[in-house]
Amino acid sequence: MKLTYVFHSCFVLEAEKSILLFDYWMDPKNVVAPFLKKEKNIYVFSSHFHEDHFNRTIFEWRKQRQDIIYILSKDIYRHRRAQKEDADVWLAKGGTWTDGTLSVWASGSTDSGVSWIIETEGKRIFHAGDLNNWYARFLQDAKPGETIYSEEFDEEIDPIAHEKQYLGELKDIRKITDSFDVVMFPVDGRIGNGYTLGARQFTDRFKVGLLVPMHFVACGFESAWRMKEFTNEKDVAFWPISREGDTIEV
Repeated sequence: MKLTYVFHSCFVLEAEKSILLFDYWMDPKNVVAPFLKKEKNIYVFSSHFHEDHFNRTIFEWRKQRQDIIYILSKDIYRHRRAQKEDADVWLAKGGTWTDGTLSVWASGSTDSGVSWIIETEGKRIFHAGDLNNWYARFLQDAKPGETIYSEEFDEEIDPIAHEKQYLGELKDIRKITDSFDVVMFPVDGRIGNGYTLGARQFTDRFKVGLLVPMHFVACGFESAWRMKEFTNEKDVAFWPISREGDTIEV
């Protein structure tokens, strides 16, 4: 298998029989177009309705490929970003789907929508969507039951409750599996100190073959490489993505 980085949280995974495309937002280097021309089954995933994970441009690809299968989170439909007939499969947390080529489980998120567990051709893949310990930098000053005002998010937040929710989602994922060959996970420096905590907590709880950072566009590629010192300690392979269109063999 070959994994290609497109932009932000978007990747293309090319297997022997199929092509999987995750969370398309934009494609500044025109990475996706050649994949649409390949004679393989194409599956397009969107984890939730946020514009940096879902773009209606994906439906334009039907003009080239009528056989594309769209697997979308139900919150995209609930927020009226797409019509029911736009997708072949709508999933919320706990939903599953299979067609014999791949099997899909929709797991939870600490934001909107879902994360994805996918098995195909002997590999188990995880794409986190917006599942993460997003308020990690507030934990040091947090007290149980109290909220903290965040200027960045312009809201009162409860970091301890949020982390509890996050760890609860990881427990639910472990009920499905405790190991992944490839994990695509947010490593986003914008959230401040502790921005690697969510990814570290994930690798603490699962056997991970390859950790792939995502959601780092605003802070640059090198900000995501910070995870490597932690994955080295765990003997987990890490992909230090350096450009759009970068590829790695899985």
